[in-house]
Amino acid sequence: MRTFLSGLDEDIRRQLMIDLRNLWTHTSTAIEGNTLTLGETALVLEQGLTVSGKPLKDHQEVLGHARAIQLLYGLVNQEGPVGEQDLFTLHQAVQTGMVVDLYRPVGAWKKEPNCVYTIRDGKTIFNEFADPQHVPLLMKEWLTCLNSYKDVRLSQDEAVDAYAKLHVSFVRIHPFFDGNGRMARLLANLPVLWSGQPPIVIPTENRSEYVRLLSDIDAIEGQAAPGGPLFPPPERLTGFRTLCAAAWASTRELVEAAHERQRVRDNERAREEEHESGLDR
Repeated sequence: MRTFLSGLDEDIRRQLMIDLRNLWTHTSTAIEGNTLTLGETALVLEQGLTVSGKPLKDHQEVLGHARAIQLLYGLVNQEGPVGEQDLFTLHQAVQTGMVVDLYRPVGAWKKEPNCVYTIRDGKTIFNEFADPQHVPLLMKEWLTCLNSYKDVRLSQDEAVDAYAKLHVSFVRIHPFFDGNGRMARLLANLPVLWSGQPPIVIPTENRSEYVRLLSDIDAIEGQAAPGGPLFPPPERLTGFRTLCAAAWASTRELVEAAHERQRVRDNERAREEEHESGLDR
């Protein structure tokens, strides 16, 4: 199967994967409040350096997220379906450096309720996520939906649809005590990657709109619970889907730049071969 890496020399492919990892890690952790810039994130990941004046937590977060990306690529190539334990392992990477607490488990479903308060039109909106006792059943339904995309070659439009649907529904459940946003932005990309396309990355500058759109959907849909609809209807995802489609441009531009470097290199090789062929006559 052809992917966004097809046709690239090893060195160009390797640099593209590094650039994607750095951007993905920076944006996803920055949305959660990480203070490292893209350049500083690259220094930490590529050279193992620490940035003076920046919290140790921020360094641990980017290292953990980069490790989670590698685990996610492993899931792309995994023969069997993605399961509960795969999500737990991914969560352990994302939550690197966190203190383990009986009521705040790492690599396990949440034990206590979680919620979020947002301000909209001068009013405080309270969105409560799924009850902990309902998480295993809801996540079983979510994983069934995720795995239904495993052997399907999605078009670009279909890939964005799948990303938005899985992202929003994962956030509605909020199955972990912490790290749910980073987990959603990782896992919702599996159908995209399974289709051979580069990941969708939400730019940091779109954080406010991103949070607002998710909050609006949560407020309309209400608390996720067994027996109720987990996945919002497509028309309710329109705004979020539009944001995701626009956000995809950042990684697609990196891919296009890599393929342009490859085209330049291939043209140079062709000219050299033509020149050498002329000398042999």
